[in-house]
Amino acid sequence: MFYGAVVWDPWFIVAQIVCLQCLYYLTLGVFLSILVGTRISWMSLVYFFDFATVTTSTITGWCVIASVLLSAISGAGYMLYLIERAKKCLDFSFTLYFIHLFVCIMYGGWPLSMTWWVVNGTGLAIMALLGEYLCIRRELKDIPITRYRSNV
Repeated sequence: MFYGAVVWDPWFIVAQIVCLQCLYYLTLGVFLSILVGTRISWMSLVYFFDFATVTTSTITGWCVIASVLLSAISGAGYMLYLIERAKKCLDFSFTLYFIHLFVCIMYGGWPLSMTWWVVNGTGLAIMALLGEYLCIRRELKDIPITRYRSNV
C-alpha cells in the first residue's frame, strides 16, 4: 500500500477504532479470566469498568492492574497490523482509552481513584509508545527487490 496515494476514508477509520476496541476488550477479558478469575468465584463487568477494582491494597487489585497493562502491550501488537502507521498510534491509543473512560463513567461514575488514572495513563503510554516502536521498525525495513537485479 502506498500511503501517500490513500484518500481520507472516515468509515475505514471508524472500522479500525471498533476493531481495536473490540480486540482490546477481548484481550482484557482473557487476561482478567486468567489472573482474576482464578481468585474470585464470579466474574462480572465490575472488573472491566469499575474504578474501585483497580487497587493496590489487594492481590486481586494487582491482578486487575496486571491485566490492564498486559492488554495495553497486546494492543500495541494489534496496532502493528490494524493501524500500520507509527504517526497514527498515539491517536488510536488515545481514542481507545478515551472511549474506555467514557464507558467507565457510564458504568460506575467518574473514576475517583488515583490508582485508576495512573494505571490507565501508563497503559495509554505503553500502547502508544510500543505501537509506534513496532510500526517504525516495520516501516524502516528494506524493501526486497531481488527479482529485478541483473546477474552481471
